[in-house]
Amino acid sequence: MGKPRSPKGRAQRTHELLKLEYPVAVCELDHETPFQLLAATILSAQATDAGVNRATPGLFARFPDAESLAEVTPEQVEPYIDTIGLFRNKAKSLVGMAQMLLDQFGGEVPSAMEDLVRLPGVGRKTANVVRSVALGLPGLPVDTHVTRLSNLLGITTETDAVRIEHELNPMVPADERGEFSLRMILHGRRVCVARRPRCAECVLNDFCPASEI
Repeated sequence: MGKPRSPKGRAQRTHELLKLEYPVAVCELDHETPFQLLAATILSAQATDAGVNRATPGLFARFPDAESLAEVTPEQVEPYIDTIGLFRNKAKSLVGMAQMLLDQFGGEVPSAMEDLVRLPGVGRKTANVVRSVALGLPGLPVDTHVTRLSNLLGITTETDAVRIEHELNPMVPADERGEFSLRMILHGRRVCVARRPRCAECVLNDFCPASEI
């Protein structure tokens, strides 16, 4: 099979090969409900999934839904998340998010992008995580791994996450955008590691412009 020459071709080949490499693509943030995933994703900004997963069992036991979280102050939330970076700002975002859910959406997580990004602490990446993972809707979260791999693979030259998302969206089937993102993230964590990429082990090395093989 010839090497894909266009950005769309490289995106599609990447999607095909990573689907074989990671047949089960799941979000690594522990959650049971859309609300819990929304809260966990807010906490994950500039933090590791593992670190968030260590904090959320206690947080969700005390605040399992928007109603319980909306009635407390950020200071009451801080002890549950103080092992996570920027925990004071994130506590404010969590309480503000819960209050807005209660005031404007009946305590339920909305599905529309324009509604999600109005919530405190929620940008397009977080909204796309919630849409694709918890709500089964199209959404392509762009994090540092997706940005880095998309650039290395010659899929895009953009560095802005929103622009990358808009470039990638038409290259990937709408109902598979979330899985594409999850697989890119897994590959970035396990093989195409930022400081020492393992090109010899990479299933994309035959067409990746940055491959050292």
